[in-house]
Amino acid sequence: MPESEFKHERVLIVGLGLIGGSLALALRRQGFARELVGVDGKVEEIEIALQRGAIHRGSQDLLAEVAKADVVVLAVPVKAMESLLEQIRPVLRPHTVLTDVGSTKGNIVAAAQRIFAPQMPAGFVPGHPIAGAERSGMAAADGQLFARHKVIITPLEHSASEAVAVVTAMWQAAGAEVLSMSVPHHDEVLAATSHLPHLLAFSLVDTLAHDHENRDIFRYAAGGFRDFTRIAASDPTMWHDVFLANRDAVLEVLDRFTAGLSTLREAVEQGDSLTMLGVFTRAKEAREHFSRILEGTAYAKPRKTSQGNHYLLQPGGHAQARLRVPGDKSISHRAIMLGSLAEGMTEIEGFLEGEDSLATLQAFRDLGVVIEGPEQGRVKIHGVGLAGLQAPAGALYLGNSGTSMRLLAGILAAQAFDSELTGDASLSKRPMERVATPLLAMGAQIHTSAAGCPPLRIQGGQALTGIDYALPVASAQVKSALLLAGLYAQGSTLVRETHTTRDHTERMLQSFGYQIEQGPGWVSLQGGGRLQGAKIAVPGDISSAAFLMVAAAITPGSEVWLEHVGVNPTRFGVVHILRQMGADIELQHERLVGAEPVADICVRYAPLQGIDIDPQWVSLAIDEFPALFIAACCAQGVTRIQGAQELRFKESDRIQAMVEGLRQLGIEVEALADGALIQGRGHTEGCVFSGGKVHSRGDHRIAMSFSLAALRASAPISIEDCAPVATSFPHFPELIAKLGIQLSVKDSL
Repeated sequence: MPESEFKHERVLIVGLGLIGGSLALALRRQGFARELVGVDGKVEEIEIALQRGAIHRGSQDLLAEVAKADVVVLAVPVKAMESLLEQIRPVLRPHTVLTDVGSTKGNIVAAAQRIFAPQMPAGFVPGHPIAGAERSGMAAADGQLFARHKVIITPLEHSASEAVAVVTAMWQAAGAEVLSMSVPHHDEVLAATSHLPHLLAFSLVDTLAHDHENRDIFRYAAGGFRDFTRIAASDPTMWHDVFLANRDAVLEVLDRFTAGLSTLREAVEQGDSLTMLGVFTRAKEAREHFSRILEGTAYAKPRKTSQGNHYLLQPGGHAQARLRVPGDKSISHRAIMLGSLAEGMTEIEGFLEGEDSLATLQAFRDLGVVIEGPEQGRVKIHGVGLAGLQAPAGALYLGNSGTSMRLLAGILAAQAFDSELTGDASLSKRPMERVATPLLAMGAQIHTSAAGCPPLRIQGGQALTGIDYALPVASAQVKSALLLAGLYAQGSTLVRETHTTRDHTERMLQSFGYQIEQGPGWVSLQGGGRLQGAKIAVPGDISSAAFLMVAAAITPGSEVWLEHVGVNPTRFGVVHILRQMGADIELQHERLVGAEPVADICVRYAPLQGIDIDPQWVSLAIDEFPALFIAACCAQGVTRIQGAQELRFKESDRIQAMVEGLRQLGIEVEALADGALIQGRGHTEGCVFSGGKVHSRGDHRIAMSFSLAALRASAPISIEDCAPVATSFPHFPELIAKLGIQLSVKDSL
């Protein structure tokens, strides 16, 4: 039968309970079908459905209605599915779409295979809406029940693609997000996320109800007890059927839970505070971490804050403020890593609570490290030593953080267990061979995708040997990965670089008591040493400060003070470049905080001049170049950027992203293979940029850089896809508002 014969003009819903009735209300409201029919064994349910306008007509003649229907939805208890399928088999037409709402799939599919043998209907597409309520029946039905909820469909090998499309469209019309997975995977996932919690709730309430103090237990129960046990008010018969239908998957997850509970009981009995703290901290953070992943917001997008997905900026601003920027992301990453590998406690202050560094923190929790916090930038790490990491339960998800992935590759290459590193769509396109190649030379076993990109699959149990490696491209991430692998390697690991890169790893290794040797253009260490817990104070991130420095440098009459900013010489390129352009930048209160130099930075407006940027500063300002592009536009004359080909391999091709966006804002700019030529318009203190719409390409630094253009724009500027700003600069919109920039955060433009 051609797939084109699958229609949805007449939809039949069998079972007008909570789920069936709610679906009928939603579909009727959206006009999904020419005729919506309800069948139910109870006349009163049909009458309520008619009274509420959920269906066009009702019937108790199941077979007659099935024979005429284009779509049949079986909204009955799981236990009734098999007998229902047997009843409708003789009258089900070949081009009828058949689906269900059961919370288990394996038993229903197995029953269908028996009943419809030898050939399953092409229109059969099992489904399961992840929504419900404690009340039941048509009277409890809600046309908004599925709005912003998920529906899982489990297409079978013989399910026609058009039938799948019809079922998907039906649930989307009800307001749901439709996901697809295999039948076994569905039953495993639901056993853990739905069936087990219901089982525990029933058990807890039943156990406490038999306690001789039961009246006081329930009388004085707090909100947590009421919230958890709410689901124990669900339909007992329905859940009885679910547990029998999905027995094997439920037993498997119940055994895992029982083992975990036994471990926790033993810890409580023995007063093992570290084990208890580990369970509690991992659980607290994992709940939020996995919730973000399921919502598609983990690390690539912000949590529910003022960071939206699109920015709309009004022209103008005054750039007069005294500000403190977030903690340094590079140092925050390394503090978590080395603190986890150290012996004893590491205490961190000033930790950046941005998505990238939180990804690193979560990864080490998944590797068995007990980490308290972050709370207002404070983190405590109970280090496990170089040999103490544990195999993670699954792949380590690192969101958008290339630093996390490359540095972790060096650490995990030396572990006894296998591991896998994954990331979001952006990170999955970034090159990883540059770190995999030298690690392979050390004896690691690392596999990338065919394109040399994530995921990284690392085979454990490899003995590493130190190497002498010259970086073909300046990269602090690759250098750091090799040094971290070198901690485990036999002999000496020596890394050479022709252009200086940031040295946070070298400085922090010494803060943790590890001896290194270094000289101009090289650094080395011997494997087999030990790291000792330390106190780490993370200074403000100069890469974040760069946006505010440029804001002050391009805005007439400005004066911006930035407090407690890291001024590491290997990160100081942005200051040198701006000074070469004529910027008025003053450093005060210079001091060492731990191993890192820190200062307060004052930037005042001064006319800028276009320059040929000295190549020696390029690698020391590579992350700041998007902001420097904006400064160049406000300078008088041409600015030439060369030797910055690394910009093409960041979260986006930053050269192309900036060139395209600047052209949209009226700037004359030419892209080079390794940089750009920018014709500055700083001959006037008036407007430099026209208004317009630019796209950040999902790159946080591109989004923030174009935000600065509003200070010298003649009309509003809109920037698309700004959510990733949370990866490095939480609360960026609030901070730049203090410079007088009028920024509105919107879900769409």
